[in-house]
Amino acid sequence: MADDNLPHLPKQEELEKEIGDYLSRKYGGHVKIISAGLFPDAEKKKNNKAKPVTSGEKDFQFDLKPEELTAYLDEYVVRQDDAKAILATKICTHFNRIRHDLKKNKQFLAGRIKSNVLLVGPTGVGKTYLIKLIAGHLGVPFVKGDATKFSETGYVGGDVDDLVRDLVREADGDIEKAQYGIIYVDEIDKIASSPHRIGADVSRTGVQRAFLKPMEETEVEMKVPHDPISQLEAMEHFRATGKREKKVVNTRNILFIMSGAFGGLEKIIKKRVQQQSIGFEQPITSSKIDGGLFKKVKSQDLIEYGFESEFVGRLPVIGVLDELKENDFFEILMSPNSPVVVAKKQDFAAYGIHLQFTEEALRRIAAKAVLEGTGARGLVSIMELTLLHFEKKLPSTDIRYLVVTSEIVENPRDELEKLLADNKKQLKQHRLYSQLVESEYERFVSFIEKKQAHLLEQKQISPSPKRLGLIAAQCQKEILDPRDMCREFISQVLHIRECAEFISQEYDMHVFFDDEAIDQILSTEPWSSTSVLARCEKIFNVFEYGLKLIKQKEDVKEIVITAEGVKEPDLFINDLVSDIFHL
Repeated sequence: MADDNLPHLPKQEELEKEIGDYLSRKYGGHVKIISAGLFPDAEKKKNNKAKPVTSGEKDFQFDLKPEELTAYLDEYVVRQDDAKAILATKICTHFNRIRHDLKKNKQFLAGRIKSNVLLVGPTGVGKTYLIKLIAGHLGVPFVKGDATKFSETGYVGGDVDDLVRDLVREADGDIEKAQYGIIYVDEIDKIASSPHRIGADVSRTGVQRAFLKPMEETEVEMKVPHDPISQLEAMEHFRATGKREKKVVNTRNILFIMSGAFGGLEKIIKKRVQQQSIGFEQPITSSKIDGGLFKKVKSQDLIEYGFESEFVGRLPVIGVLDELKENDFFEILMSPNSPVVVAKKQDFAAYGIHLQFTEEALRRIAAKAVLEGTGARGLVSIMELTLLHFEKKLPSTDIRYLVVTSEIVENPRDELEKLLADNKKQLKQHRLYSQLVESEYERFVSFIEKKQAHLLEQKQISPSPKRLGLIAAQCQKEILDPRDMCREFISQVLHIRECAEFISQEYDMHVFFDDEAIDQILSTEPWSSTSVLARCEKIFNVFEYGLKLIKQKEDVKEIVITAEGVKEPDLFINDLVSDIFHL
């Protein structure tokens, strides 16, 4: 019997909603309360006990070769040939070795040395960009940490192992997938100890030691006292199953990549190099510091810089990135893949404004970026400084075409006022824009032919000039990456082929579109599966009666649909039937 004196007790659903709302406000979308009723009955799970997934339980697929990964990086990254070669080779070898060992059931083979990588180079030369490109291309989980936020006692309330836990979250909770991930730690030079200091440097040494086990092999528990998310996940699992679960992540196959600018390291290298003696043991001296000294770095230099020998020993591969010059910045801006130019075009496109740049303007932006002293990041700063007032004002006007000239780069405010006050200048901008679009189109076609044609050939799609032009035009229209547009083109071609294959099976004859017919469809329809398949369906609906007649001729085994069949399907099928039956 209910006691009327007791307060109203909420139902389970109400409690879960209230707790869930609180946790969402406190921890964001990372924490959710899931009703135990959604899980299978605990009794049924008795013989299906949850356990940590080991790295050998699933088939690990990887077959990328170093030259293939290098070619991919060449599409996006200017210079840095040595660093690209080192990263591509060691990363491909790392993952191919995992695949090979798992296939041979050698995942627990002792003595294997992991090829963790140390990248050395000034700020803004593309260290982080390179690693993000590689992780995205490989499709492996990837997390980035900043060494300056670590301490001996912990990192944001936790410790170095939190990077491993973050890797699992990036893998959507898939522990096995996370065990083949990449952990990237930037500004690692900031945790080097100094022989001239005490206090803070002790903690830096402690952070180095905290990395030792994860960089080699250890097991990291997912549940830790300082992590409320992992604690709540463990509680939910216990509530759902009545069993406690110990989830661990093995770091055996997790690749660690560290990077830093290492200011002052070149002096240590120079000192060592100059200790070579001639004659009466007189040292060779020079007041000039060679820009290529970093490429001569050795483990002993890093130890003298302030790293523990055990820490350096776990980074057997060292890649050095070159400082970028003005011409390199210009090449970055001129590339169809330039994230700086593409992002700014997309910003203006959001307001319906078409944006282009003259080569002279890009050269001036590159020259100004050098003075910023922040590497490629300076390109973004100069770009924003140049176009901020245009981006603020033009959306409120009727101006829909903007060409950034060298004059605009030098005096953006004055040029904006002139543009707003002079209608003839606006017409001139439109004409100049059209000219630049044409020259950009030719540059895109050349780039796609050199860098992307192999993607088409891999799918038995001929990279004809017309097709390269279609892809280039679509890149300009959508303001997207040429590689992405090539993949989209391939996807649409495969949709068209699948549609023809379906008809072939239905009528028991080989029906297919020739190259010109496929190009005709893709030049007149939006690049989406819905539009392309709708066009194919419309064509075959017109063909239906004619195909039924042709099917009666047992000697007709193949029908080739040409571009004319796409343009005028009724006329095409009528002529085809007449030719076959000699009407």
